[in-house]
Amino acid sequence: MAIKDVILPKLGQTMETGTIVEWLKQEGDPVGRGEVLFTVESDKATLEVESPAKGFLRKILVPAGEEKPVLTVVGLITKTLDEDILAYSASLVEGGEATPPTSKGSDATPLGPETLEPETLRPAGARVFSSPRARKVAREKGVDLALVAGTGPGGRIVERDVAAYLSSRPEATPVARRLAEQAGMDLRAVTGTGAGGRITKVDVDRALAEGRAPEVELRVAEPETPKPETVEPVVAIPLSGVRAVIARRMVEGHSATAPVTLTTEVDATEFVALREQLKARFADDLGFNIGYNDLLIKLAAYALRQFPYMNARLVGEAIQEQAKVHVALAVDTDRGLLVPVVRDADRKGLTEVARELRAVIERAREGSALPDELSGSTFTITNLGIHEIDAFTPIINLPEAAILGVGRIKERPAVVDGALCVRKTMWLSLTFDHRLVDGAPAARFLQTIKHLIEDPFLWLAVTM
Repeated sequence: MAIKDVILPKLGQTMETGTIVEWLKQEGDPVGRGEVLFTVESDKATLEVESPAKGFLRKILVPAGEEKPVLTVVGLITKTLDEDILAYSASLVEGGEATPPTSKGSDATPLGPETLEPETLRPAGARVFSSPRARKVAREKGVDLALVAGTGPGGRIVERDVAAYLSSRPEATPVARRLAEQAGMDLRAVTGTGAGGRITKVDVDRALAEGRAPEVELRVAEPETPKPETVEPVVAIPLSGVRAVIARRMVEGHSATAPVTLTTEVDATEFVALREQLKARFADDLGFNIGYNDLLIKLAAYALRQFPYMNARLVGEAIQEQAKVHVALAVDTDRGLLVPVVRDADRKGLTEVARELRAVIERAREGSALPDELSGSTFTITNLGIHEIDAFTPIINLPEAAILGVGRIKERPAVVDGALCVRKTMWLSLTFDHRLVDGAPAARFLQTIKHLIEDPFLWLAVTM
């Protein structure tokens, strides 16, 4: 007997459990070595897991939607379809009973339009949960995921749902489809008169005209019966996965520390001028513009080397100053707040930091970043300037000692050398854990950050 275990892999040093989002193969399907079997979601990312061997997926021991510890056996692969796996699979599951299969056995076929669950209504504006593969196909095919019914765990949209939506969508010309979308019309209710029954602009115009001029029916007015008060449905979003991790860490960062926030106003005129020069200098080489976050990461890393007590964490009853400087940037994604990390930021040049930051942010937003790329930072920056926020009180990203909040850059009146003028200024908000750092040392660190922004040429030549 040749049975190969399919293991829930440990995809990073911090990963302890994972949730299977979607099985891309069903029981009885042939699989090749290296072919994607399923997608797994950790507390940081959603990643694809490949088959460890060639053969047939004989048994799915852990169905989609279940969370299991890493290194758990979640499926079995055999060389042939006639091998007896009953005793072996039963021995892997508590109580000797295997988890019910997610398909109908070895003869099962992937779900298609005819086997999908009835479409459920999604309230307008509700968040759409979908797998990375579903989002990729939707982007390529121009599908609005808000119109797709999800059949994955908790109503999550998976790739087969997008395929089913595409197969059920009637043929129509681009003009007809765009006109129907603008009018909020379901093309499935329109009869097509084009070639092969294709819906044309004329068909949509006719349907709209018929809808605007309904037949008038005369009837004797009757007293109206009071209608029962309708209750709007409540949208319940499960607090699970990444959202649950964010919720837990935010509570811990606020309640398990002694947080204090210091704020200061900074003259960012020279900082803005520097960025403009760097944009012009490196745009062709990089293929993108140097951003303020790139500069802030390098600047903060430079300052952390001068103030190692800010690059620390509390371990038990001891304060540990970290030997390396790993700076994270808080990033808003469809899956929630994530913190991609630029490792050894103090040892890398500005252009290297810029390239690495964009690459890890892109992977984080696609859900393909490794857990280690979203953890292990020693200091975090959160920038809300793009949202026109001036100052705020950021929450510490445990187990770090502090987090720097950055506000928008705005022209404001200022007094320079006794004269009133207009300068570009910004607010910084440093939240620190008073258990690790006292107020005055933290203030000196923030003051240094302020001076480095006001005179950026002083440190840039040293760190390039």
